[in-house]
Amino acid sequence: MRIVYKVLAYAVAVEVAVQAAAIVLAIAGLGKWVSDGNVFDKAVMESDDLPFPEIVGIIVHGINGGMVIPVIALLLLIVSFFARIPGGVKFAAFVLVLVAVQAMLGYTGHDLPWAGALHGLNAMALFAVALHAARRARPVAAEAPASAAV
Repeated sequence: MRIVYKVLAYAVAVEVAVQAAAIVLAIAGLGKWVSDGNVFDKAVMESDDLPFPEIVGIIVHGINGGMVIPVIALLLLIVSFFARIPGGVKFAAFVLVLVAVQAMLGYTGHDLPWAGALHGLNAMALFAVALHAARRARPVAAEAPASAAV
């Protein structure tokens, strides 16, 4: 169970990095698309067409942040009860809380753009806490036999 805990915690950190890469891909693609003379307006946002290839970054960001990362974080918390890692439950709970806050900030950012800044900062905190949780799952050092300590 320690290995599963470690893998899930590292998976959260990796997914946060994927989130950052995906959204930057989308924004860079949008910038190029607009520089080429196109207009990004409400009609484009509501269209079923993919106006530029990098818009897939927005799709990946939405699916990852809305479904994949929350499921991994929930699984991490469940596994933490069985992994017997000192502080493991506490840090798995921190990860899940930060994921919930991240989702709330992401959805709030559609109406309050300044929440996007907090969304980015919270992502860095989530990344750090997930890495810390994973590193807590180091193997337990075997105790030396009493007869060997002379």
